[in-house]
Amino acid sequence: MGGPKAELVVDGIRLLDRAVAALAEAGCDPVYAVVRPYADAGDALPVVNLEPSRGQRSSLEAGVDAAKDADAIAVILVDTPGITAEAIRTVTDAWQPGRVATGVVDGRLTHPTVMGFPLWQQAIALAEADEGARRFLAANPELVDEIEIDVDPRDLDTPADL
Repeated sequence: MGGPKAELVVDGIRLLDRAVAALAEAGCDPVYAVVRPYADAGDALPVVNLEPSRGQRSSLEAGVDAAKDADAIAVILVDTPGITAEAIRTVTDAWQPGRVATGVVDGRLTHPTVMGFPLWQQAIALAEADEGARRFLAANPELVDEIEIDVDPRDLDTPADL
């Protein structure tokens, strides 16, 4: 994309601000944003990833560690702007301790993904540098509750996606 996706402005709103607002509106409190050094976290509590070049896993690890005292940790990505507060609320309301709740659209996993700190630790341990929880979910289908949500699940990976 030519720069950090969090800073992209789509339809007049910075992607980071859109994600933070959706989480807050869904009732997530506090909301953390994993950001690069000196980046503006907007209305979220900033968690600075000093080495974002290490990939998505490093950001996930930093964010999950910051929220380790929460009962449940809901994760979304800034490059999926179609994930709404309603969808986040639907998945977080369906979450049960010791399990994983994740959004699904037309049979395809999407965000949010919600689980407690111990399961997030296991997911991070399985993830490659540029991955999140996908390997953990595939390895533990008996723990995963797929929650159907009505959103646009596309992510923004290239300028053409805008």
